[in-house]
Amino acid sequence: MQHIEWESHRVWSSGIRWFHWINVVTVLALIGSGLVIYNGKALGIAAEGKILMKTLHVWAGYLFALNLLWRLLQAFTGNRYARWGAVLPFRRGYLSELGRYVQSLRRGEPRHYLGHNPLGRLMITLLLLLLASQAVTGLVLAGTDLYYPPLGGWIASWVAPTGVDPGTLVAGDKSMVDAAAWEAMREFRAPFIGLHVQGFFVLLAAVLLHVVGVVVGEFRERSGLVSAMITGEKKLGGRPVDRNGE
Repeated sequence: MQHIEWESHRVWSSGIRWFHWINVVTVLALIGSGLVIYNGKALGIAAEGKILMKTLHVWAGYLFALNLLWRLLQAFTGNRYARWGAVLPFRRGYLSELGRYVQSLRRGEPRHYLGHNPLGRLMITLLLLLLASQAVTGLVLAGTDLYYPPLGGWIASWVAPTGVDPGTLVAGDKSMVDAAAWEAMREFRAPFIGLHVQGFFVLLAAVLLHVVGVVVGEFRERSGLVSAMITGEKKLGGRPVDRNGE
């Protein structure tokens, strides 16, 4: 039996690890509250209860969006495993490396990577796109539904009747708004809610696929993918392909 020399490598900085786990918590909170909001009628939730759930959803969304912004900044300022070059699947030679990695999986001898493997890059890129889409559309909806920042003040001014202080408008109360302006605002809102709801279910599927991929990778590569996001260190039983480059 071949003896494998396991070596520890410092990969993920504390900033990336904090992002990951805050993202896990906020996404789970958003999924839970989002499902309650989406199924509000079936669950018999009153209008006041729906406003409360939307408020909780938005506050979780603010934390989620700020955390995502931190990750995007890390893609420019973090260590080389956090930067765009080590995340996005667009570098020269990526497709060839993807083919080699898939072949190594089929042989049962997976190639080792300090950063994301080629399949992981595809998943992380998809997740970042979905997360960014949810953040942007969610911020728009926070303004149209609750008059919350960053667009809430503009939305309130749009729908407030002449002579009514936009700051006095109450979320969910249509008796205080100009009917025509309200309908125009809802037309403006429609594509954003469509993208947000559709993106929600696509993100849910992507998250499940990501979890499955991590579990499979944990068993096949035995590199401590989960523990690395706690300690920052990967333990590899072979020479990492990306030790001298990205």
